Amino acid sequence: MDYTHIKPSRDFSDFLELVAILRKECPWDRKQTHHSIKENLIEEAYEAVESIENDDYDELSRELGDLLLHVVFHSKMADEKNNFDIGDVIYRISEKLIRRHPHIFSDTVVKSEKEVAENWESIKLTEGRSSILDGIPAHLPGLIKAHRMQEKAANVGFDWAEWTLAWEKLNEEIDEWREAVDQQNKEEQADEFGDLLFSLVNVGRLLDLNAEDSLRKANKKFDHRFRYIEKKLKNQDRTLEQADLEEMDRYWNEAKLSGSL
Repeated sequence: MDYTHIKPSRDFSDFLELVAILRKECPWDRKQTHHSIKENLIEEAYEAVESIENDDYDELSRELGDLLLHVVFHSKMADEKNNFDIGDVIYRISEKLIRRHPHIFSDTVVKSEKEVAENWESIKLTEGRSSILDGIPAHLPGLIKAHRMQEKAANVGFDWAEWTLAWEKLNEEIDEWREAVDQQNKEEQADEFGDLLFSLVNVGRLLDLNAEDSLRKANKKFDHRFRYIEKKLKNQDRTLEQADLEEMDRYWNEAKLSGSL
């Protein structure tokens, strides 16, 4: 069949047609399943986050397009098995948004953002969930999951009154981890280390800091500075193994003082 008439378009229905054609005609696209491309969906989400952090809006528009492709592609595969279609996806998110915003689409009165969050959690409990923690993905990265659980609990009043109290708990967890290390109990060390990380996320959250974002920035700094060490040595036709720690530390501090990261 001739598809030469297909051109880039801003119309959503044209995009649906394009994905349908790919699913039918492309051997690779035709072979895919929900499971085979699920990791790609996660990867595309992180690439969108990276473009946001870089304030790169041209790139963000491309990454959002990749995410949209996954939404439409998964919907197309589901439609083939009569599970649901893109219309169901749009209807269900629309219905949920209307139901969870009664202060806009009904007669509920709210006075603050906090009351909106409290109502949101209360409404979700009426939807068949047994806990406000239901709905947090099991495989969410640990730091993000810790933040979301704490945030959800805080929305219903289960929270520290101020960050200094959470700081005291953090110091307590540090002491308990150190005790486990001194006792050389690996299982206890792992447990206490987890408690310490959870408490650290809590303090950051109360200070309006996001642990995952902060760690991503720290990773980026480490990446930049370590690559600087490698570059300096490579310019001398030397390897990392040929340099001692003192020399690598010197280059690390050079990268740090450059101020680029």
